[in-house]
Amino acid sequence: MEQRSTIENLSDKVSLVLQKYDELKSENEVLRNELITLRSQSGGKDEELERLREENAMKDLEIEEIVNKIEGILS
Repeated sequence: MEQRSTIENLSDKVSLVLQKYDELKSENEVLRNELITLRSQSGGKDEELERLREENAMKDLEIEEIVNKIEGILS
C-alpha cells in the first residue's frame, strides 16, 4: 500500500471544506431570497389586514347608526 503524504491528506481535507463552504453559501443565498420573499408577502398581508380592520370599524359605525335610528323610531 502506498502511503499518502501529509500534504495530500491536507489537500483533500481542504478541498472537502471548500466544497462544503460552497454548498452552504448556495443554501444561504436560497434561504436569504426566500426570507426576502416571505417578508414582502408579510408586508402585503399586514396592509390587507389593516384595510380590513378599517372596513370593520366603518361597518360597526354603520350598524350603530342604524340601531340609533331604529331606537329613535321606536321611542
